[in-house]
Amino acid sequence: MRIEKVETFLAHTYSLVKITADSGLVGWGQSAYFSYPEACDAVLKRFAKYLAGKDPLQIERHWYQLFRSSPFRSADQMGAISAVDIALWDLAGKHHQVPAFNLLGGRQRDKVRLHYLMAASSNDSIDRLVERATFAKKEGFTALKVDPLPAGHQLLSRSELFDQSVKRMAAVRETVGWEIDIGVEIHRMLVPGDAIMLAVELVKFRPLFYEDSIQPNSMEAHAQVERKVRLPIAIGERHHTIHEFRDLLARDAIHYARPDVGLAGGITHVKKIAALAESCHAGVVLHNFISPLLTAAAVQVVTAIPNHTTLEYCMWDEEPPNCELLKKRVNRQGGYVIPSEEPGLGIEVNEDFIAKHPFQAGTPKAGVDLSGAVSAL
Repeated sequence: MRIEKVETFLAHTYSLVKITADSGLVGWGQSAYFSYPEACDAVLKRFAKYLAGKDPLQIERHWYQLFRSSPFRSADQMGAISAVDIALWDLAGKHHQVPAFNLLGGRQRDKVRLHYLMAASSNDSIDRLVERATFAKKEGFTALKVDPLPAGHQLLSRSELFDQSVKRMAAVRETVGWEIDIGVEIHRMLVPGDAIMLAVELVKFRPLFYEDSIQPNSMEAHAQVERKVRLPIAIGERHHTIHEFRDLLARDAIHYARPDVGLAGGITHVKKIAALAESCHAGVVLHNFISPLLTAAAVQVVTAIPNHTTLEYCMWDEEPPNCELLKKRVNRQGGYVIPSEEPGLGIEVNEDFIAKHPFQAGTPKAGVDLSGAVSAL
């Protein structure tokens, strides 16, 4: 079997790849590099020239060829590698007529626990946070994730920042009770000193994890935060190689690894990151919010690893236009996804989606005015 055709598509806000073998089998993949999907698409087009005529089942060989194909490695390249890797696992599962997780060692679990992503909750009022938390509880989620920072927090005094964050967190905890876990997402909005002090204020709410409190650039700064807080630290959605995760784990900087299957090298590489985390007794909480296709790919990974904690889940997967990408939705039952027994990723892409939803290029966000701010981006 050989790769006959590699097609790339920009549709909606997505960068997609379709790999067709000479056997007629097709694999689909997607990048989670949502900042500049056009850049990822350009890389995918270059990768297509290498992949033409190759054996699609030599997945890891192709992974390393693409990873080492340039002296410059960044998120656009890793997003493209991720998309190709996911498509090849989809194709391989179809070739062997088994779910991809069976090729990864088989099931570790019969259902995948989710945490409900309360979207951009930093812009929400307390009433809106309560509404979202109530929805999560009614839907049967056993975990959710909230951003406790209030809108405009950059210009608040430290005391105001902490006071308002505590009030927001208290409202969510009161709404869901103690039977639902709450992950705390800071969106890399604080400097280490503020992150450490805020963590002290939030301990009483027993968060499942304290995520991305500072910018992702310094491993030592992450370790500094971890040494001084009493909350489990979750990091990883902006990191995309096993080397970065090894450095974080070696510094005892994280308790939960948060790679994204569409950015951190696809199924092949994320399973390796999970194994690294396992060796340090760390859990895995995959980052995931782009599309139902990437949700399906993430489900394949976490079904097959022993240290899965929760998988991020956004209700956008079930709403137009995102839900139109697949002909059949993933099987969410309450706060869990039941892994499909269908071959590959267990999905079928609706190709009409591509024509129906032209690509929408995003606009880079303007910098935040931090004059007089205590906290910083």
